[in-house]
Amino acid sequence: MLEIELKVHVADLAPVRERLLAIGAHMTEKTGEHDIYYNAPHRDFAITDEALRVRYSSGRTTITYKGARRRDLAFKAREELNVTVDGGPEFEQMLERIGFRKTAIVDKVREYYSFGHASIALDEVRGLGSFVEIEVIRSESDVSDTSIIENIAEKIGVRGEQILASYLELILAKQ
Repeated sequence: MLEIELKVHVADLAPVRERLLAIGAHMTEKTGEHDIYYNAPHRDFAITDEALRVRYSSGRTTITYKGARRRDLAFKAREELNVTVDGGPEFEQMLERIGFRKTAIVDKVREYYSFGHASIALDEVRGLGSFVEIEVIRSESDVSDTSIIENIAEKIGVRGEQILASYLELILAKQ
């Protein structure tokens, strides 16, 4: 699947939350997310622009692979593959046994909203602040995805510089 996303740093999530509800968006979940990122022994994900994440959230463990960013779209876009596993700690042990190394941990509280074909996340990221992510996930990119994202951003008052860096990259830059 292809994740197409706009991420913007905001001073306060409350007005964005109010506008989301006013336009008819529905909160689907509020959860804490504990993300552990790994680097591969056979290539450096910082160079290849990939990511491997183990996410603990709402009693689930999700393993995510993110491919290199595509540069042909207006927003950040990359392949994303997810699988849920029963034994997160055991999976982490397996990764470490075969040479993968922990890179960083990202902790956040995230509110998920659904609106039309988009998913909106309001994030409080430990050590980084507040962010809004508007994303569309598709099997193929569609020109209308950009319009959908821009339209929602305008409706909910999300303005500012688009952040292309991942939370992982932002955390690592602070260290």
